Amino acid sequence: MSITDKISKHYQSAIGGELQKYHCDEWDTDIYFRGTYPLKDESKILELQSQGKTVEALVESIVTKARDKDGKRLFMDADRVKLMNEADPMTVVKVASAINNGRITATQDQAAKE
Repeated sequence: MSITDKISKHYQSAIGGELQKYHCDEWDTDIYFRGTYPLKDESKILELQSQGKTVEALVESIVTKARDKDGKRLFMDADRVKLMNEADPMTVVKVASAINNGRITATQDQAAKE
């Protein structure tokens, strides 16, 4: 097996794994997400961060990565405006952190509730 085959096999197992869940009390919603995403999805987030647009990068993370229990996107592209202007900033940071840090943040938050 070539190195590129190994890379692809690893990626397929990571992206195809079970969705992780984070419960956002403030939004009374379960938000599902994967532990990894394609670089094409991450590229816009990284580009915004490199431009110093941290808040926009957080919102982009939520819009791009947040899923329902069936794996469908929770937010449409147009929802960016509402998240930027009508959502509690601390909650946006909390949700984006849970999604971006996956296993670590979601597990810690859930453990704190138990």
